[in-house]
Amino acid sequence: MTGEPFKLGDRERDEIKWSCGAGLGLLTRYAPGDFTVTLRLQPENEKRDRLDLGLLRKPQEDSDIGEGHETWVPLIKNVTSFEISYFDPNANTWLPRWPGAQLPRLVKVKVGRSDTAVPWEAIIPLRRTPY
Repeated sequence: MTGEPFKLGDRERDEIKWSCGAGLGLLTRYAPGDFTVTLRLQPENEKRDRLDLGLLRKPQEDSDIGEGHETWVPLIKNVTSFEISYFDPNANTWLPRWPGAQLPRLVKVKVGRSDTAVPWEAIIPLRRTPY
């Protein structure tokens, strides 16, 4: 799993990427092989400025040339910003990027929408966190 911070204009557009087979990380049980999955913002369509938060799924055996067998699964429509932070217990701080050598203990996700003044925020434990 790796995470990269991106910003386009004044909008946070972070993304997080992981590898997995069929199951919860891919949102389907019926997929052969392993996939690279990216949670990110993507334009709703080419003519509009609205962004959707979703999963871009790509089979790992596909070449990097062209779109191939990529599939887009929209999760939340009309998102204005998407920010991800990773907790490093060794530094005791939240980091804007994750290098991917091991899983972070916690991942903080903030989703901004135009219809709310305060972004939605969730902290997701990926590993057991001691008290």
